[in-house]
Amino acid sequence: MTIAKHIETIMSRSSWIRKMFDEGARLKALHGPENVFDFSLGNPNLEPPAEFQTVMKELLLDERPGLHGYMPNPGYPEVRKAVADYLTEEQGMAFSPNDIVMTCGAAGGLNIIFKSILDPGDEVLTPMPNFVEYGFYVGNHGGVLKTVPSLPDFQLDIDAIAAAISPKTKAVLINSPNNPTGQVYTREILMRLGDILTAKSRDLGRTIFLISDEPYRKIVYDGITVPSIYDCYPESIMTTSYSKDISIPGERIGFVAVSPGSKHKKELSSALALTNRILGFVNAPALIQRVVARLQGVKADISAYARKRNLLCDGLAASGYEFTRPPGTFYLFVKSPIPDDVAFVKALQEELILVVPGSGFNGPGYFRIAYCVSDDAIRNALPGFDRAIKKFK
Repeated sequence: MTIAKHIETIMSRSSWIRKMFDEGARLKALHGPENVFDFSLGNPNLEPPAEFQTVMKELLLDERPGLHGYMPNPGYPEVRKAVADYLTEEQGMAFSPNDIVMTCGAAGGLNIIFKSILDPGDEVLTPMPNFVEYGFYVGNHGGVLKTVPSLPDFQLDIDAIAAAISPKTKAVLINSPNNPTGQVYTREILMRLGDILTAKSRDLGRTIFLISDEPYRKIVYDGITVPSIYDCYPESIMTTSYSKDISIPGERIGFVAVSPGSKHKKELSSALALTNRILGFVNAPALIQRVVARLQGVKADISAYARKRNLLCDGLAASGYEFTRPPGTFYLFVKSPIPDDVAFVKALQEELILVVPGSGFNGPGYFRIAYCVSDDAIRNALPGFDRAIKKFK
């Protein structure tokens, strides 16, 4: 044995998303890229907004000394101030730079949060279906991910969450807008969740944190607004990234924001700064920190994703597929016409269409379509979707 046993186990149940991505590469080599319709990976197909290119070029030409050296582990003070000022306006409460830690994306943010709060055996609850990496991130730091069912429309099942809370529960992890369902949790439901966490924390004599993973916060449609978790529960920690809204996933930049109302915020902020360093991130990349500091509130043309969503949803509905039209993200979670979602995904592969089975997200009986692709890819794939479902009618 040359590698760790738990890593070997993880490799054996490798992410369905990556499996489908690799299958896409194989099919494209056989049939030509233009004939394969790959909806497997949530890789934004929109280019960053023009402001990003302008700021990046300007900063690249800045030759002042020391711009590419180490900085405080939480990030440049002026960058954290820019983020705090923006959050103060967006969230309606006063954030300070000390509430912010700049991170290597939301994934880096989740890892420093879990490293900061989890003791071995602590449990983190999350609703199903859920992003596949959550279990790995929690496990990285000695914790155990426990999943709970959602309501049929993929809103939070507050009763199920309340029933799942135990003396080992350290946090509840939510993701809104949600990957893979595209659902946005309502303020009413989040307020109920906050009430439950307040009561359970009091009963257990320990703080249960609410962690919100929000990289899709700005990708919403139809006038939807994503509620603030900080309004709903004071012991909240949010992490996000600029990967999706500015279309820069490869730059690996995001932040963690601790609630200004948390009674633990001083200790949390210190722990997050430390874990950012000792996990090997050290600090978020210097150049891209300075770029995003000047792009607070800027986003790519989200109307393009709305157009793609409608094009896809209208086409699939006409073929008889069942789904909840997503109010956010660039994902559609579709009910498989047969119980075996993996088998149906294989039927779609025969049409050179690549999607991810819902089983990969703890959502069996569904499949996920990432529609961050060209409009032509959606249009040209619709006949194949139609042929596939007709095989099972």
